[in-house]
Amino acid sequence: MRMLLADQGQSWKEEVVTKETWLQGPLKASCLYGQLPKFQDGDLTLYQSNAILRHLGRTLGLYGKDQREAALVDVVNDGVEDLRCKYATLIYTNYEAGKKEYVKALPEHLKPFETLLSQNQGGQAFIVGDQISFADYNLLDLLLIHQVLAPGCLDSLPLLSAYVARLSARPKLKAFLASPEHVNRPINGNGKQ
Repeated sequence: MRMLLADQGQSWKEEVVTKETWLQGPLKASCLYGQLPKFQDGDLTLYQSNAILRHLGRTLGLYGKDQREAALVDVVNDGVEDLRCKYATLIYTNYEAGKKEYVKALPEHLKPFETLLSQNQGGQAFIVGDQISFADYNLLDLLLIHQVLAPGCLDSLPLLSAYVARLSARPKLKAFLASPEHVNRPINGNGKQ
């Protein structure tokens, strides 16, 4: 969400919640599913990362140029979330015992995204169509955190590697990725990455 907002030139106010504040209970009890993020857009309050991303996609014109592209954007985003769930399981439940196998299987998990890129302007554009979508930001985030986990994970995937470089070089996004707010933010709540 932050990358999307920054790249689209949107301003936002973020309230960072400390673990101590969260554990006190009132904030957690006020959240629909008992978890963050919570996103306020005027009088609309949203929960769930992907609902927020889709809302921003619709609001900012980042959901494909037509219904066909919107459907393909959903396919990509759901694929991103499938891999993000596997990543979260590794990070929070099986890091020490499972990291080696996870990293070994990672190229196969990333291959569908390489395939999708190859089918869209030979991998020289975005994941769907010729304009950026909310799924591009979600995929980029996932790829960047995987590059921290396994620095060479894109070596056998030249289109994905070029995609990460291309998107990360977008001026507003590049500035955000280099900002202290991004660089100093932990990737995961338990410190594992």
